[in-house]
Amino acid sequence: MSDSDANTALSIKLEHLRRVVIKECQYLTYSATRLKQADAQFLWLNAIDQNAELTEQLDAFVSRYCRLQDTLGDKLLPVFLKIQLEPIGTVLDNLNRAEKLGIITSVIDWIEARNLRNSLVHEYTEDMDMLRQSIMRALELVPMLEAVTKKLCAQPTADK
Repeated sequence: MSDSDANTALSIKLEHLRRVVIKECQYLTYSATRLKQADAQFLWLNAIDQNAELTEQLDAFVSRYCRLQDTLGDKLLPVFLKIQLEPIGTVLDNLNRAEKLGIITSVIDWIEARNLRNSLVHEYTEDMDMLRQSIMRALELVPMLEAVTKKLCAQPTADK
């Protein structure tokens, strides 16, 4: 494959991922809004078994939060950096580069979002107080994910 063909393939992949994260971000924002409107303190978690509708809303939020965080950090960011002719490294290297480029405001916040993602998936219904705190913090981090989505999807690339 020639360099030109590789660049074209990478550009196509970038545009595809941009379309995907825009949709994922819209869906996450919708789920976050609905979840907050239902009960901002999530007291219903104390009787989670009697709240099938809210449990489905929570499942949608958790799934969408995890999906967007994964797609942004693990898929879109490396492709974006590569097209920008930036070095690609470990996830932490990529995050540090993204922070220097102003794509993310804080590597620490991103790592917290990632750890929260893991907590939401793996600790889901074991400890309701921990789940409540995790949900509330994840909701606070949604604007960060939205901002990163906007930055990665609005910035021109080096090949344009």
